[in-house]
Amino acid sequence: MTGQQRRPSAHRIGPAAVAHLPLRPLWLCRRCGQPWPCGAAKLALVVEYQDAPVSLFLYLAGCLHDAIDDLHRLNPSVTGSAADMFDRFLGWPARHTHAYRVTTFEGARTEEPSP
Repeated sequence: MTGQQRRPSAHRIGPAAVAHLPLRPLWLCRRCGQPWPCGAAKLALVVEYQDAPVSLFLYLAGCLHDAIDDLHRLNPSVTGSAADMFDRFLGWPARHTHAYRVTTFEGARTEEPSP
């Protein structure tokens, strides 16, 4: 070799450069091929929207709407149930986002003093 360093092409996209984004209209992860949002996408979304959980729900609700339309258009018989699609897009952040957890304050009740 001459003393030149070989540089990777700026136009070539390697596997590490592909983020865990949806491949439409199939709604599979571009990187790992799992149904989107895959586990890595969920982690990235929670981090990205950690200070704006309502925005995360709005974004995922839009994705749910688009996914139902795309998947139904591709093959109406395998779109999946509404409950499964809801859980895939909106169920997981409700379980993992602190802003939407119901907190009870059992210790906050005041007790009547005993006579």
